[in-house]
Amino acid sequence: MGGSSRGFIKPSNGKTGHKSSVYEDDHLPLVSAEENLHALVIGDDDQPTPIQSVPMMASFNDSIRPILDAVDQLRNLMVMKEGIQLPTIVVVGDQSSGKSSVLESLASISLPRGQGICTRVPLIMRLQHNTSLIPEIFLEFGGKTIQTDEANVADAINIATEEIAGGGKGISDAPLTLVVKKNGLPDLTMVDLPGITRVPVHGQPDNIYEQIAAIVMQYIQPEESIILNVLPASVDFTTCESIRMSRQVDKTGQRTLAVVTKADKAPEGLLEKVTADDVNIGLGYVCVRNRIGDESYENARMEEANLFATHPLLSRIDKSIVGIPVLAKKLMHIQATIMAKCWPEIVGKINEKLNGNVEELNRMPKAMSSVAEFLTAFMQVIGSAKESLRKILVRGEYDEYRDDRNMHCVARVAEMFNQYSADLLNCPESDHTRNFLMDEIRVLDEAKAIELPNFLPRLAFLSLLQPKVEGVSHLLFGFVEKVWAYFENVVLSVSMHHTENYPQVLFTTKRACQKLMVKMREQSIDWVSEIVQMEKLTDYTSHPEYLNEWNMLMSHSQAFIDHVQKNESSKMKIEGFGEVEIGNLREYQPLLTSAFDLKMRMTAYWKIVLRRLVDCMALHLQLSVRNLVDKELEKETITELMGTNGGKLEMMLEEAPSVAAKRRRLNASIELLREAMDVLTNIFDKVYA
Repeated sequence: MGGSSRGFIKPSNGKTGHKSSVYEDDHLPLVSAEENLHALVIGDDDQPTPIQSVPMMASFNDSIRPILDAVDQLRNLMVMKEGIQLPTIVVVGDQSSGKSSVLESLASISLPRGQGICTRVPLIMRLQHNTSLIPEIFLEFGGKTIQTDEANVADAINIATEEIAGGGKGISDAPLTLVVKKNGLPDLTMVDLPGITRVPVHGQPDNIYEQIAAIVMQYIQPEESIILNVLPASVDFTTCESIRMSRQVDKTGQRTLAVVTKADKAPEGLLEKVTADDVNIGLGYVCVRNRIGDESYENARMEEANLFATHPLLSRIDKSIVGIPVLAKKLMHIQATIMAKCWPEIVGKINEKLNGNVEELNRMPKAMSSVAEFLTAFMQVIGSAKESLRKILVRGEYDEYRDDRNMHCVARVAEMFNQYSADLLNCPESDHTRNFLMDEIRVLDEAKAIELPNFLPRLAFLSLLQPKVEGVSHLLFGFVEKVWAYFENVVLSVSMHHTENYPQVLFTTKRACQKLMVKMREQSIDWVSEIVQMEKLTDYTSHPEYLNEWNMLMSHSQAFIDHVQKNESSKMKIEGFGEVEIGNLREYQPLLTSAFDLKMRMTAYWKIVLRRLVDCMALHLQLSVRNLVDKELEKETITELMGTNGGKLEMMLEEAPSVAAKRRRLNASIELLREAMDVLTNIFDKVYA
């Protein structure tokens, strides 16, 4: 594969050298020089025989014909728009290279001629052998079929081209199909592209080269395309623009076949050109003679055969690579091989694309035509969103978001809650060694009154408690803000996920979630405010730990008093506190006993306060989340929905433009691919019947 076709000449020993290609079938050998010359042109008496008596080429194999028909039908369906490439013989060449003459000779009909670009749109030529002696010719474009005949086909093509590409000399990438059913034609489908020109003539756009190049590259880029490169014998092949383009996409030349035209006009050195193969044509060369003037196609073939048989230079070229009949058979062999190679892949891609589109369409929400359908879909969306939130916020299940740690909500909230608890324990208000007993002495001094001396005034206790509660309140409010911001992100993410296919309710649900989160956050802030106020105004607990802790701490009271009075050191270790500073307490000895008692009461009670702030916060949040999921989300969303558009639910039935466009695209694609599957089914029935 990819080697040159050097050796398509007759060696001195009389054998024909030939470099093989994957697109040539060992069971369908090329016609040898002698067979070609005698079977196609020369009769037993060595006199020229009319071409009609022996068809130019036998018809395509009956098992391949249905597949070729199927590919043509798929091409008419434009399955290429679905990314499914079809095997195609693409005819390219520089302007005035003789492309039209080659195609005329293959089809035995006249194509548009003239100066400049004759082919202004991709011309899909479908040639079919027909047992009837009456030709059938018609054009297909824009959903129309135009019947014509041999005498008027060129004019019909011109009229159709003007309708597609407009008047003048501009081009279009919209294809025009020409079907020719005629006795003796080779079974071939080819796409003839506009001739490549670099210099625009009058009436052509300045970027005519870029336009033509874009069309050429579009057709020759796919690996399924066979490039039929038409080269005039009179030019250096290496300078041809068509060669440069084909080598961009087919560097090894394994899918490029060259047709050398106008051999009679420039016979000198032609043998050396096709032998040297400087441009790496992997599928080889075929040299042909163009039809001249008003020659009949039969006479043109006879003149061609005679030229390559008798010309002193051209006769040296091996007869297995000369002549339109050889070109036709070679193209048929290549076409059969590429069809067989690509057919299973085409069937698989159509199946895969169809199934994928059906699945994607099924995943889309049903188009709603009534308020009842809308409400049903709406409640289903809300129900599924609630269940997802219940799993991740309440039950701690995260199978729906296994790889997204942020959505493992129970674990993340537990982490935030542990940090909140640690912050309360480590805040300055919880440090009982700081200014040991000094705050207690101060408030006792300010609370003194004419009363019995062995009673601790409650006002002194509250004077110590209230600043401590106020000092930690920012931790409570900060935690509430943080945890509800997290809940808001989670709820919005889940709600948007479940409504992404329902644009009618997506924005309504988003607004409802945002409003609900604001309300729930405000409720929690109000609750925290109440808790703070209660703790500041009330010093109460029935928990036995308070008295147990106070009694344990007070057991060190006498030792503390004795240590202070002895004045032996400025520091002392007290169980439950560690080392504390006592040197500055000696001057307050009358208040030490009461201050120590007040300190121990506050220390024991503060543990109860912190536990309440932690435990009550946990209970509050769990209740709030359950209410959010079980009641508030649905209620808020329905309220928002009924308030949208004044409660006119009919206005919610219309799909978003992007969703509607996607649905139309998928439906159109599915319809096209199902038609393609029908084509494949019919072909299978014919082939395997």
